[in-house]
Amino acid sequence: MTSDKQSAAAFIEEIERSLEKEGALEANLQAVLDQVLTQFGCTVGTIHSLDSGAGLLRLRAQRGIPDAIMNQVQVVPVGKGMAGLAAERREPVQVCNLQTDESGVAKPGAKETRMEGAVTVPILVGGTLRGAMGVAKPVAYEFSKAETDLLLRIGSSVGKFFES
Repeated sequence: MTSDKQSAAAFIEEIERSLEKEGALEANLQAVLDQVLTQFGCTVGTIHSLDSGAGLLRLRAQRGIPDAIMNQVQVVPVGKGMAGLAAERREPVQVCNLQTDESGVAKPGAKETRMEGAVTVPILVGGTLRGAMGVAKPVAYEFSKAETDLLLRIGSSVGKFFES
């Protein structure tokens, strides 16, 4: 377990270095999302920041979202879909298989991603909601507590770069 904690800490440090690079925050967020997707063996992911005044999550980085649902993903109301529910509940929201899920957690358009295992975590900084981050795999998969905890830690690092 120690090596897992060490590798998690090293990965968080790598994420923070990517976020602190010179240049546009959007490019850095995209680089971080790509690192996260690689680390978790995922092919689709999103990072949204919170527009607290409007109660909306606004897309800041994405990979693998089909054009057909891009409009639905650009702006997500808090409380709707996986990102909105993770933000509202301030806890991870997970679906083992988006293609067969009937819980109502994922929006119907989520099936168009052709992904199965998916998790979205709130981006929290000191208990304050700053956004949501989601990742998905093309196979049925349940993310472990250690994986969701690491995603929450990554989200906290990302959230420090979003305005409160």
